[in-house]
Amino acid sequence: MEYRVERDTMGEVRVAADKLWGAQTQRSYENFKIGSEASMPREIILAFAYLKKAAAQANCELGVLPAEKASLIERVCDEILSGAHADMFPLVIWQTGSGTQSNMNMNEVIANRAHQILGNKLGEGSLLIHPNDDVNKSQSSNDTFPTAMHIAAVKMLQEHTIPALERIQASFTTKSKEFEGVVKIGRTHMMDATPLTLGQEFSGYAALIAKGISALKDSLHDLYELALGGTAVGTGINTPDGYSALVAQKIAQLTGYAFVSAPNKFEALSAHNAVVRAHGALRQVAISLMKIANDLRMMTSGPRSGLSEILIPENEPGSSIMPGKVNPTQIEALTMVCAQVMGNDAAIGVGAMLGQFELNVFKPVIISNFLQSAKLLSDACHSIVEHCVDGIRPNTKKITEHLNNSLMLVTALNTHIGYANAAKIAKKAHAEDITLREAAISSGLLTAEDFDQWVDPKKMIGKKDQ
Repeated sequence: MEYRVERDTMGEVRVAADKLWGAQTQRSYENFKIGSEASMPREIILAFAYLKKAAAQANCELGVLPAEKASLIERVCDEILSGAHADMFPLVIWQTGSGTQSNMNMNEVIANRAHQILGNKLGEGSLLIHPNDDVNKSQSSNDTFPTAMHIAAVKMLQEHTIPALERIQASFTTKSKEFEGVVKIGRTHMMDATPLTLGQEFSGYAALIAKGISALKDSLHDLYELALGGTAVGTGINTPDGYSALVAQKIAQLTGYAFVSAPNKFEALSAHNAVVRAHGALRQVAISLMKIANDLRMMTSGPRSGLSEILIPENEPGSSIMPGKVNPTQIEALTMVCAQVMGNDAAIGVGAMLGQFELNVFKPVIISNFLQSAKLLSDACHSIVEHCVDGIRPNTKKITEHLNNSLMLVTALNTHIGYANAAKIAKKAHAEDITLREAAISSGLLTAEDFDQWVDPKKMIGKKDQ
């Protein structure tokens, strides 16, 4: 392999001749052989490109960066945002907790690519654009990385997670209307309860998702606040007057989202409660989806020996030994995603609580877990809607069988013969293994006509205004 020599404050480093990164990236690449996970999330790299472009624009406008240099930096950032140079960002999550090496990776790639654009060969001649003095002007890794975290988080939520949740909410809403006439037995404590409709059950699922969407949208407010301008410890050292507000404005213009300068940079650098709050909303969504998925899994259990109240699409064979077996695979995949989100929430919480003095140094693991949760939930929602929820059908035969066999229809008799007498009828039916109707008539407490008039599941599903 051909190499060139790059230099930093610690001396010379050999870098592969075809790589755009420099000495500091190479040192990190060699020093952190940890894990088999992918490199720093792509969303963070793109967020860095946005903020470096915005910083160049702001620095130029404020008179601290020549227009020629700003233009070159912007040009390379546009290349990165278009998808170019993706293989020039090889660093892993498990690096310095401030993300310094990833910040420098971006600075070095921009500087070296600008060198190429000017017609120079990598490793030869002086760089017109310096990684620290120009690309990183008015910045520190301590304020750029948290800024990239917020940009990446907002774009992921707005462009992927929330739309996916809106899709599954719409699917459940559609099903709730489709099933509004299907009366079934309710269950509390995993035991028979009073009736409701399958549509009412599904309306609850739609409402759960709606509340999760609302929580995510509320959390965006804090994520819109950017640390950029705080530099090393939050004081804004080495930034020109007006920089913080201007660079946030530039980022807002470039991304199309309502980013603003964080009012307190000391909080923005030393803690990540905005990400904690937003992931708390993702955790809420995961909890809701886990509840829904388990309901669906139990309702589809069978087909002969379970509840079998709903029928779901059959997508793959379910067993390597049991012929004809089909399993609720989409539901199982969703529950595993939810479990992963819960684990990610724990990692984010631990990382966020350990910010010391002026800097939290768990930034890469916090944002990588956040982005994984947001993307997994997005993908899982699209998958289960397409391959499961949209195709759910009621198994009316089983639903009717369970409904008519339930002892809890006796609840309708409370207002006519009293709770205690109704309980006697239910216990008699259960003990003698007879129908509720037979037990009621033989009790002498009511006639067959009374039972047929009072015990009607369709009259037990609530009022229209409830």
